Amino acid sequence: MSCEEIAVCAVRLRENLCLYFEDDELECDAFCKEKTIKRLFRNVNSQLLVVRPDLNMAAFEDVTDQEVKSGSGMYFDIHCYKTTAPSAGMPVAFSVQVEDKSYYMCCEKEHGKMVVRFREGEVPKDIPGESNMIFFKKTFTSCSSKAFKFEYSLEQGMFLAFEEEDSLRKLILKKLPREDEVDETTKFVTSRNERHNL
Repeated sequence: MSCEEIAVCAVRLRENLCLYFEDDELECDAFCKEKTIKRLFRNVNSQLLVVRPDLNMAAFEDVTDQEVKSGSGMYFDIHCYKTTAPSAGMPVAFSVQVEDKSYYMCCEKEHGKMVVRFREGEVPKDIPGESNMIFFKKTFTSCSSKAFKFEYSLEQGMFLAFEEEDSLRKLILKKLPREDEVDETTKFVTSRNERHNL
């Protein structure tokens, strides 16, 4: 028999029969998909977010009701995950159907800058550890509970936003100096259908 030390962590079962660790130094090491909801995304100008994989971009556009009914590249699946660190916000991942293909949103470094990309494939049910496709969904401000901002999970203070470029409002990642800063370019309103007013 050896004299090895074995670390023991206190745990507790709460009323929902979930296991919780009492050690504050433990970190979440996985995300487990809880539910998926389908939504349209609008910016402060009431434009819809449209994914165009052939152009390797997503941008906010003025869209007709007829175009919305086709839904191609506009209806996002928001995959909500469970986590042991809810204070960061609800962990979510995004996917979208364009024609008969599924694309997931992720962030990648290109030429020293973080960019938003849509890659062909499915969002996994379970994500072990850190992931370049997880964002934390947070209310935009305490007084606007229907508007949200999405913080990139791998870089604190980096949010989904839009930026004008060549007459387009492209989806980007934007670094905010302070999390409580109100920046309208990071404000997103989600809706189930095309009939929605900000």
